[in-house]
Amino acid sequence: MASGAASAAEAYPAKLVKIVVPFAAGGSTDLLTRSVAQQLNEAWKRPVVVENRAGGGGIVGSEYVVKSPPDGYVLLLGTNTTHAAAATLYPKLPYDLRRDFAPITEIASIPLILSVHPSIPVNSVKELVALAKSKPGALNFGGGTGAAAHMAMELFESMAKINMVHVPYKGSGPAMIDLLGGHLSLGFDAVMTTVPYAQAGKLRMLGVSSLKRSPAAPQVPTMAEAGYPGYEAILWFGLFAPAGTPADVIKKIYEDTARGVAVPRMRELLASQGLETIASSPAEFAARVDSEIIKWRKVILDAGIKLE
Repeated sequence: MASGAASAAEAYPAKLVKIVVPFAAGGSTDLLTRSVAQQLNEAWKRPVVVENRAGGGGIVGSEYVVKSPPDGYVLLLGTNTTHAAAATLYPKLPYDLRRDFAPITEIASIPLILSVHPSIPVNSVKELVALAKSKPGALNFGGGTGAAAHMAMELFESMAKINMVHVPYKGSGPAMIDLLGGHLSLGFDAVMTTVPYAQAGKLRMLGVSSLKRSPAAPQVPTMAEAGYPGYEAILWFGLFAPAGTPADVIKKIYEDTARGVAVPRMRELLASQGLETIASSPAEFAARVDSEIIKWRKVILDAGIKLE
């Protein structure tokens, strides 16, 4: 068996490799995947294509990958939405996130920034919490139900013991438009989306959701520094294969992906989008996914969030 696995890894890839993005083209997940695919294409001298299979909050594309042969030729670019919150948000998932996927590597992550509309009279997370406690239910925020921004806010509410109103949106774009227009009080969004608006005076940044400050906004304290130790709610991106894919093939994809994102021009490209390169090992990524599923299950159940 070992020699067969080694032979499979040595021959891999012998044909076109497909990376499925379970979201529409043009978003941050899609752009990152295409950059990674280009690096792998150059390393393998084989075509590596990106296929968008959007629908069901990532379920459509994920199910397609699960049902593909476990040989490394159909991979998934998964995120928090597809592989952390989904385990609890969708009780009728057509697959098991732990059993049916083989984690390969967490490629990169991006922090979110908590910001308020300038009309909200607060200049810090502490002041925001005090305002929210003095006026329960008066502040509102938007975002896709179960999306990273929504989960980040629910975690904040839980840790701060405050009550705000979530206004569901189909995506972060429409929610940001309403936040800028003053129809929403506050929100979490990706650092590179938020910073330009803050620099223009259209938003006031209060905290960053990662464990360390973001190079894109070094003046903004982490939520932990703002009084909530251990707070972390980042958007991460990782590669998965169908369960049963040979370990040596998984190892090769991981190692070549890690080398690809370590190339200076790739690091610069990712950094320009606010992304931090991770390139974790399969074992590290598997542990990350497991801990995220457990973490967000508690947040979702406590908040009573349900999706069908």
